Amino acid sequence: MRSKFLLLLLLFPIISFAQEENIEGELGVNIVILDSTSSAPIDPLSPAKAAFYSAILPGLGQAYNKKYWKIPVIYAALGTGIYFYLDNDKEYHRYRDAYKSRLAGFNTDEFWGTDINDNPLSTPSISNDALIRAQRFLNRNREVSLLITLGIYALNIIDANVDAHLLQYNVDENLAIKPHFNFNELDATTNLGLTLNFQF
Repeated sequence: MRSKFLLLLLLFPIISFAQEENIEGELGVNIVILDSTSSAPIDPLSPAKAAFYSAILPGLGQAYNKKYWKIPVIYAALGTGIYFYLDNDKEYHRYRDAYKSRLAGFNTDEFWGTDINDNPLSTPSISNDALIRAQRFLNRNREVSLLITLGIYALNIIDANVDAHLLQYNVDENLAIKPHFNFNELDATTNLGLTLNFQF
């Protein structure tokens, strides 16, 4: 009980209450009175709107949040993922078509190879096993590219939602604990302490 009383006695002179104009007391306590209507109203649906807009069209939620610099980053990331997906898909179909052609009994695919006179070789330059391995490798790369692209799309939605939440986060001067230094002109002393601002 005694330690609580001492703690309260030590903290009382350095705690200030919130107000628009500082009223200096004899103990150096600042009293601040805030108007509750001074902060911007919070829209609880803003994060949901931003996420919905980004789900409809990537980057639209960032435009809603007025973070325009993120839009080219999103489209560059999505474009890279789509490019690698399409490239792996095209290469996969090249090897798959060649393998299907060999299963049908043809030796004219692009991976068989030709001699100097453009006649097909007696044995293929790339074997059937190599074609199967290439198809597996390219199919795996295609799936990874698709997953990365979908992940970037999901991150675009999450970023818009979180950004809309943070835009409404209250970081104004009304909520702060700050050190303060006051010079008392009457007795030429200085007062050190902490100022705690809060809103009634």
